[in-house]
Formats: sequence, C-alpha cells, structure tokens
Amino acid sequence: MSAFNAFKASVPVEWSKNLYITLVRGIPGTRKLHRRTLEALRLRKCNRTVMRYNTPTVRGMLQQVKRLVVVETEEMHIARKEKEANHRALRPPVVVTHNVASPTDSSM
Repeated sequence: MSAFNAFKASVPVEWSKNLYITLVRGIPGTRKLHRRTLEALRLRKCNRTVMRYNTPTVRGMLQQVKRLVVVETEEMHIARKEKEANHRALRPPVVVTHNVASPTDSSM
C-alpha cells in the first residue's frame, strides 16, 4: 500500500468540511442512474476534480458511484497538489567543469 493510500485510509471523510471528488473512470458504459448522479455532482470528464461541501446528501451520491470516483479531504488534496508542484518545479542546472591542462604544463 502506498503512503498516499495509507493516509487516505486513516482520515475519516466525516472530519473534513470540504470533499474533493475526481472522476477517474469513464462515463460510457455506466448505468443511467450513475450518469445522472455524476451529472448532479458536475463531473463530466475524466480526471476532473470538483469541490463539494461534506453533507449527507453528497456522501450518499458518492456511495452510489464509488467505483467511478476518488474522494479526497481538503488536507489530502492540498498535500497532493504540493507534491505535484514540487515534482514539476524547476531544478538547478547541473554544472560540469572540465579541468583543462594549461599550455605551460604541456610538454612538446
């Protein structure tokens, strides 16, 4: 189990004020009821994330489409975004210096 999944498993969803919901599986081929639930959550395309308030209604909708979405708490979402930003950040360039022999040291 990865560290992210372990952290995700340890934080109860009920504690968070906001939920970040990401659609990770495609809509085609799903039941009409699931498609309407995703439409109500405003999830239309894969890998799109929406923020919803943590209410019993939203949690019930998520229970219905749990195989299609990933649910994160606010802390998890912020941590993931920071990790992605650090991964994409510019790194200092690698400087390679070559020791060139001076002309006085070379023998002819």
